Amino acid sequence: MTRYAQLADELHRRIDGGIYRGGDRLPSIRALCREFAVSISTAQTAYARLEDAGLVEARPKSGFFVCSQQTPASLPAVTRPAQRPLDVSRWEQVLELVERHPPEDEVLLLGRGIPDLACKTLKPLHRLLAERYRHANGQDLNYDALAGSLVLRQQIVRLMAGAGSLLHPDDVLITTGCQEALSIAIRTLTAPGDVVAVDSPSFYGTMQILQANGLKALEIPTDPRTGISLEALELALEQWPIRAIQITPTCNNPLGYTMPEPRKRALLALAQRFDVAIIEDDIYGELAFEIPRPRTLKAFDDDGRVLLCSGFSKTLMPGLRVGWIAPGRYRDRVQHMKYVSTGASATLPQLALADFVARGHHERHVRAVVAQYRRQRDQMIDWVRRYFPADTGISYPQGGFLLWLELPGGIDSLRLNERLAPARLRIAPGALFSASGKYRECLRLNYAGPLTPTIEAALRRVGDEVARLKGEADAQAG
Repeated sequence: MTRYAQLADELHRRIDGGIYRGGDRLPSIRALCREFAVSISTAQTAYARLEDAGLVEARPKSGFFVCSQQTPASLPAVTRPAQRPLDVSRWEQVLELVERHPPEDEVLLLGRGIPDLACKTLKPLHRLLAERYRHANGQDLNYDALAGSLVLRQQIVRLMAGAGSLLHPDDVLITTGCQEALSIAIRTLTAPGDVVAVDSPSFYGTMQILQANGLKALEIPTDPRTGISLEALELALEQWPIRAIQITPTCNNPLGYTMPEPRKRALLALAQRFDVAIIEDDIYGELAFEIPRPRTLKAFDDDGRVLLCSGFSKTLMPGLRVGWIAPGRYRDRVQHMKYVSTGASATLPQLALADFVARGHHERHVRAVVAQYRRQRDQMIDWVRRYFPADTGISYPQGGFLLWLELPGGIDSLRLNERLAPARLRIAPGALFSASGKYRECLRLNYAGPLTPTIEAALRRVGDEVARLKGEADAQAG
């Protein structure tokens, strides 16, 4: 870790520990230089890093101050899914969500898992892609190595070092998006009829992989702050022949939590005790609001049982379709599964991405969007509190750009979507995130793009419809 990153990390710990509270003035540049024996440029860069993360603000002629943080929301309840393996359903609703492509159909999709694609920090990537396609040679247009471009794998290794995962380029295979990485991992470890334990609610894309391969999902209760219940998982491992654990422990989709590091270690110890593999989805990990970003489960994996899956769809743009997997002890089987799945991945996007990361553009982009998403999380939470019923449960994401709501009074989010149809609005219903269609009273929202007056008006309309449905339910109950 660089000296300025170490200094920023120390100041971050002091803020989290309450030594410096919201609105407090922080030490001056010169005071930091004296205390930590660093240069002025190091102190300035450390404060700039904290500014980018939305933790610190500079006030002209006054110095640096701790930003007043949004207080945690009224969190959704700890989930209580069925404690038995279930067949996955809900494909029709998932297809309806992913097949819509605004603005062509003029429907405002408030719950899609898409980052802000209009960021200025993406312009270098546009240029690099154009240059690669313009000047492509015969080798660039040929099949790439099955494992993917070496230069990109080298850059991925550099990125994951910041997450505590010490990999070699040969440990990494490039895939067609993180979705393919997850699919390959699941198919590598299972056969039809097997049971896979998942956090609940869980990413609907993974649930559909289970359905397509004839697998059963065992949903494990999950806390919106600390993640999957290790106690419930232990009981499930004792009771059922679980073949794999699939989890998104960092900047979870859709709940937004990051598992504390001691719980990540305990999860890995549990997997070792029962000799079961873990499929770790880290697609949102680089978008963590912490500095430095949290370590992956893979960082603690000393026997190769964690298959780490990620990609660039959520940090950069989904249209690139570039993901990757670090499969540990399962590399040979994963490589064969990759071959029979899609063969080599597209070469030119990989080369452009490698350039983008190597030249420092990726770091600058992530720094910018993390600050943006942190601000917009707080703005979206404020709007939900303002426009939704007071007893709405609201998640408090630790990274990424997705917000999870638990509606009061058992309001059905599928019915809510029907009521929003005349206004050309759609949310992501909570039932998509469960094998059995649970969480009908929940929904997911996206706060990645600019939170314009149009978005505020749309959210107000959703809140109004929720209030009407609540009123109708209360009247029927009375």
